[in-house]
Amino acid sequence: MVAIVSEVIGSTALKASQGFSKLLPSLVVVLGYGLAFYFLSLSLKTIPLNIAYAVWSGLGTALIALLGWWVLKEPMNGAIALGILLIIAGVVVLNLASRLHL
Repeated sequence: MVAIVSEVIGSTALKASQGFSKLLPSLVVVLGYGLAFYFLSLSLKTIPLNIAYAVWSGLGTALIALLGWWVLKEPMNGAIALGILLIIAGVVVLNLASRLHL
């Protein structure tokens, strides 16, 4: 979860960095992504790569899309909402399949 939250913070700051022209948001981007990859690497000690990466990237993507809509007032419609739900469903299916060894 720390890896996901760090990636979401870094991605959110990426827009605020305005192409890395703003110092503080740029530092938040570098720190956020650095922490995200560090904690993702720690998770790989106990979680298979395919599951860890799917959860990290999938939930991070879904959270960023929701934050973009909620905080940044980016557009949301039925197709976008369906896409977010499909991402989350894909992460759930990968987790279940890996535990059941299907």
